[in-house]
This record gives sequence, structure tokens and C-alpha cells, in this order.
Amino acid sequence: MGENASFWESLIYAHPTCTTWKQEAEGSIYHLASIFLVVGFMGGSGFFGLLYVFSLLGLGFLCSSVWAWLDVCAADIFSWNFVLFTICFVQFIYVTYQVRSVAFDREFQELYSALFQPLGISLTVYRKIVLCCDAEVITLEKEHCYAMQGKTPIDKLSLLVSGRIRVTVDGEFLHYIFPLQFLDSPEWDSLRPTEEGIFQVTLTAETDCRYVAWRRKKLYLLFAKHRFISRLFSILIGSDIAEKLYALNDRVHVGQGFRYDIRLPNFYHVALPESPPVPPSLPSRRLQRGSPRRKPAGLTNCAS
Repeated sequence: MGENASFWESLIYAHPTCTTWKQEAEGSIYHLASIFLVVGFMGGSGFFGLLYVFSLLGLGFLCSSVWAWLDVCAADIFSWNFVLFTICFVQFIYVTYQVRSVAFDREFQELYSALFQPLGISLTVYRKIVLCCDAEVITLEKEHCYAMQGKTPIDKLSLLVSGRIRVTVDGEFLHYIFPLQFLDSPEWDSLRPTEEGIFQVTLTAETDCRYVAWRRKKLYLLFAKHRFISRLFSILIGSDIAEKLYALNDRVHVGQGFRYDIRLPNFYHVALPESPPVPPSLPSRRLQRGSPRRKPAGLTNCAS
């Protein structure tokens, strides 16, 4: 204990106490360095916040190095401040490179601003999502089909960027798909990663359309590496399916004053008279009067 006490006493009292203070102030370089350091520590987060912090802190340490070299003439003070300036400079260059590497084309930038940025998705995460689709926006001309009923395999997930898609089954109109909606979210949700399937509806471009497509296997590999992205797409796809179901619900009217509500299928089934069962050959995507909802695969099929 005595040795420890003597150590602390020597550490605290070894240096002489300041009896007289220096009357003249330090030079302007010292005060400029202090100003840069104070303002630099007020920076925010994100890429541009880091650029702000490292640029001002670097200038502050640089001014401190000049002050130590010219006014104080202290090699140790100069060395430490110059090392800190070098670290800030390297970090500034690194963050600048990252900002430049996550720059996107106009359509991807607009997609980020409209869909992903409001959810708090960072540019680095969004960059992984964009690279998964090869940073490509595909054009679908007017009256061309994205998918044909009973023929097109379900091998990708697509998001409409611009235009309008018409969804039909057996030539009967179901609903439209608008920008920032998935083209095949019900098909994606109805299949497991190891399963394969084909479209039960036809998707036709009503106008010239542009969409982004992620290949199924490649997207599942991305989900396996980044669980956060997997949860993000799960939320987006679930919300997209719900919007399409409610769009169908708004269109469906039945006789005797009843209005079909997808939230109350059992009540609807009991309230109306018995109706013939749905033929097995009829696509489960079509809403039939009095027919109860099927398992989740049928639910999603009627919503694309």
C-alpha cells in the first residue's frame, strides 16, 4: 500500500505547481486549431457526417502541428498532432472513396429515395441489394407480357420502377400493378426456396415499363449472408401482398347487399347461400362467390 501511495503521489505531485501564468496569449494558429476541433466534434452520422468530422478534425490537428513546430518548438507535441492529422486524412480519403463507390444511376437513386431511405436503409446496404440485380433496369414495352399464365416459371422477384402492369386470369382483369410495387410478390411468397412453380396469371405491360429483377437463387444467397436484408424484403413483400389483396377487395361486390371482405371469409361464407365448389382446373387466384380462402399459397395467388 505504501508503494502504491508513493506512486500516485509521485504521479500527481512530481510536477511543480503553476505559480505564475503566462501573460501573453498563444498565437492565432493555436486558437484556429481549437476552433476546428470544437466544430469538428459537432459532426453528425452517415457518410457526409464522417466527411465533416474528419475534415475539420484533420485541419485542427494540422494547425496544432504547425503551432507546435513554430511557436512551442516541441517535437513530441508536433509528432502526436501530425500523427492524428495523418489518421484523419486517411479516414477522409477512405470515406470519400466509399461515397463515390455507392453512387447509383438516376433510377436507382430515385428508387432509394422513394422506398428504401424512408425505412432507414443505409447506402452500403442498398448497394448490396443493387449489386444483387447487377444494377440493371429492364425495359418492358407496351402490350408485351412479363409473365404468361401457366407458362412462365417463377424464377425471379421484380419491382416496377415506372409504368403500369395489367394482371389478368383467363382473360379476366384482376388489378393493376403500379410503380414501387412487386410484380410477383404472391408467387415469391407461395414458394419455398427449394420449390419451383409457374405463374397462374398473365402480366401485361399497359404502358412502357421499367423494372428491376433479382434472380431467385442469387437473392436467396444474399439473404443467407445478410439476415437484415432478408427481414427487409420479407416486410416489403408482405406489405405489397396486403395492398394487392385490398385492391381486389375494393373491386369485388356480391348480391343481396353483401360486400366481400378478405378479413372475414368465414362470416361471408356463412352469410351467403351455398354455392357450387370451385372446379379444380380453375386457378385459385380467382375470387369465387362463397368460396373460402385456401392455404397461404392460394391466398398469394389471387393477389399478384
